[in-house]
Amino acid sequence: MSDAPSSSVEFRREGGSTNDPPEGCRSRSGSSSSSGSLVGEAEEDYCENSPWVFIPEPMFTKIFLYLEPRDMLNAGQTCKRWNKLSRDDYIWRKYFQREFNVDTNIGLKPGAESWRSEFKRLTDNVPMVMTDVLTNHSHQVLHVSFSHNGKMFATCSKDGFVIVWNSAYPSTIRDSYDMRKLSWKYTQFSQFNQSDTLLLVSGVHFGSPHSTSGEIAVFTVQNGFRLRCRVTNRPYDIFGTWFSDQHLLSGDLHWLAHLVSSSILWLNKANQEVDSEHTPIRNQLYKFYNRNASSIRAIMVANCPWLGDEKKDEEGAEGPSTSDAAGQKPTTEDEEDDRRIGNPLSHYQMNQDQAMDNMYRAGRVFIPDIDLDFPYVPLENNDYASPIHYLDEYRREYEDSYYESSDDCLDDDDDQEDDDMSETEDLDNLCPKYLIFSTGSKTYTPHQIGFKRISSVNFPRRVDPGPSLKERIALRDRQRELEVIMREMSQEEIRLQYILQNETPPMEANWANYEAVADRFDKVDKLIDLHGHIIGMGLSPDHRYLYVNSRPWPKNYVIRNPLEPPPIAQEIDIHVIDLMTLKKVGTMLRAHKAYTPNTECFFIFLDVCDNYVASGAEDMHAYLWDRYYGVCLTKYQHDDVVNSVAFNPRDNEMLVTTSDDYEIKIWRSLSQAKKLGIQPVGKAIEFRKLKSRTTTCH
Repeated sequence: MSDAPSSSVEFRREGGSTNDPPEGCRSRSGSSSSSGSLVGEAEEDYCENSPWVFIPEPMFTKIFLYLEPRDMLNAGQTCKRWNKLSRDDYIWRKYFQREFNVDTNIGLKPGAESWRSEFKRLTDNVPMVMTDVLTNHSHQVLHVSFSHNGKMFATCSKDGFVIVWNSAYPSTIRDSYDMRKLSWKYTQFSQFNQSDTLLLVSGVHFGSPHSTSGEIAVFTVQNGFRLRCRVTNRPYDIFGTWFSDQHLLSGDLHWLAHLVSSSILWLNKANQEVDSEHTPIRNQLYKFYNRNASSIRAIMVANCPWLGDEKKDEEGAEGPSTSDAAGQKPTTEDEEDDRRIGNPLSHYQMNQDQAMDNMYRAGRVFIPDIDLDFPYVPLENNDYASPIHYLDEYRREYEDSYYESSDDCLDDDDDQEDDDMSETEDLDNLCPKYLIFSTGSKTYTPHQIGFKRISSVNFPRRVDPGPSLKERIALRDRQRELEVIMREMSQEEIRLQYILQNETPPMEANWANYEAVADRFDKVDKLIDLHGHIIGMGLSPDHRYLYVNSRPWPKNYVIRNPLEPPPIAQEIDIHVIDLMTLKKVGTMLRAHKAYTPNTECFFIFLDVCDNYVASGAEDMHAYLWDRYYGVCLTKYQHDDVVNSVAFNPRDNEMLVTTSDDYEIKIWRSLSQAKKLGIQPVGKAIEFRKLKSRTTTCH
């Protein structure tokens, strides 16, 4: 029996071989024969004393289960009967569950051809081979992002540069820019717009050690890499994001009182070169109330076309319950409506027998909610990352959402070159969206995910010029005169003056009392408290699911001082939220690691593609999970913290990781590396939890 690792399994063509059968099974004429045609063939074609001829198929299956996949494939080349048995899907299901540690209750992924094809996918089509190591940055590499067409990716670093790379092998520098020329301390985040004509780059300004000042720059990508506009962004860990192809979001923070502030989100034009001073270039989108020193951070926008259907269904009815970051309690999962508006159940629960299939397809079987608040249990095996545990409804909906892609609302044309499209047209017929962000209400560290539904925006076409300069000077002088007069008057005299003029005396707002000032702020539609420090978020390609990195707090911890956040675990959890129901549908507990103290701001980015989920970690590795089966498949080595990961959106078999070790590593699948004729630089570490053969075969 071969001791070669199962990852090197070579999947041969389906036809198999008619090589000689095992010893004692040859025909008298010396030619090999197929034991699969025993019935009706001449007895002399087989050796009468061969035990292999009379072994029933169930016994063969049991014998094959003792073999490694590679050995079984080799055995399948012996004769037609063995070849047929080596392709039996029952055997491959057992292999699959054993090799990848998949729960036996999880069925075959909807749309998959067979267990054998799934085994092949997780063996040959997972990014596993390190094909490039890019060392052009001279400091920690904080972030990586891909263009939508998959032809480029951008990296940000503490060296102050943003670099745009060609993603074809071998990767080469396409463009770069030193943001230190603009008084930036470093670059921290980037994002391509939908048409891949513009690149948003977010960074941190030079300043005092505790400064939160940041800026967003927009560069043209086509027809030269040039700076197009700059937008202030405060605090810098808002990052910024594209709202549409020609508009982006930024933030601003205003302190109102002790521990109380306001976060304003601005809608900005990506092209701020206007012909008239009366042409607006930005407009206030939302103004949120923050308490306990918290603020809005890490904003992103999800395209949610199903929200348009919900709006139609809810006409004439009371709107969805809302929750804000201050005065109202977040809606609990038990209080939510389980009705899946506009998204009929489409996939039956795969681990049930065939008799239940029709009931599941019709959506008549009730699946109770599962409590995802598992107790804290440290990993016994530090070399193994735990799986993502999904509710059954996630797998029923996987790959068959009511809307197949959020891009239905957008023009995704790779050949589009008109980067000067009308900004007003860009906001017409807007796809319903969710504004998603991290925030807090108990302490300043982000521990809640906020959701705000966006159905339309009002962007003024012209700015009111207001008073002339002469009129403004006169108004200012009059105000100064009034201030001098009022300083000489008592409070009672001032009150009487307002009464005589039929005016209400001005009152200082009590900012600490949210109920008294709530009408001055926008409400948050939904808050989900993760009871831990949120350090990363990523959307699935169809914008249906939100994956969140969080470091949990101790259970039942009481926060007494908002400026002293709870201690956080070293292990990172991943939470999965369905944006159609705004419910948690999956959780992965205590897997990859982080060590930064709870008092410091940090971010570990994760990324989601059609088949996989990947995340950085502070244990000098990145990790990859299969989205459907939830199991961890591999980890990628670096020499320091892995800050960011990104899949090529047009090629799930390509992954880029960036690290504090100043390196960018590109990983491709075994099949892709072979196809491109790439000589691997190294290989990632696979997770295979091999059980004893005795246990497996019973």
